[in-house]
Amino acid sequence: MSNMNDFKKLEELVVAGFGGQGVLSLGMTLAYAGMVEGKEISWMPSYGPEMRGGTANCITILSEKKISSPIISFFDTAIVLNQPSMDKFAPRVKPGGLLLYESGNILKPSTRTDIQLVGINATTEALLMKNAKIMNMIILGAYLHLKPVVKIESILEALKKVLPEKYHHLLPINKEALEKGAAMVAQQAEPII
Repeated sequence: MSNMNDFKKLEELVVAGFGGQGVLSLGMTLAYAGMVEGKEISWMPSYGPEMRGGTANCITILSEKKISSPIISFFDTAIVLNQPSMDKFAPRVKPGGLLLYESGNILKPSTRTDIQLVGINATTEALLMKNAKIMNMIILGAYLHLKPVVKIESILEALKKVLPEKYHHLLPINKEALEKGAAMVAQQAEPII
């Protein structure tokens, strides 16, 4: 491929964790960034009746072509933020795919050898940055370093749409979080191009 911002024609991704971890907003931000870049997108949230504290996941699809169905069973990438999500989605990553996980919350990561497994402790890093709510942006930064499916500039543009205007003053710390995630993962894994 000609540069890091190119990506294959289709990326099918699941983001999963507890409600309140920013699972749905991570997927939605990625979908909006795809829209900013003129890609076809699908974003499908799913959460238990408990919402905060219950399990939540979303499927985000980015494509150069029309998306035939938003409902998929196997994924190019899974971003998992808790153990129940690891147990549920690790077997559903396609061979050769990526499983990015929050290592501080997951005691038993997958043992699969046919996928790329990358764990970072984004929760602790967010606390060190004095804002627990940016954990999902740290994870997103790590993901985009490994699979540059959209540009960071597009994510920042998308955040202006996802975040209510009263939170736009948090855009700089979200940018820092994206950069921190990329730096954390750069130490341990090569990008998938």
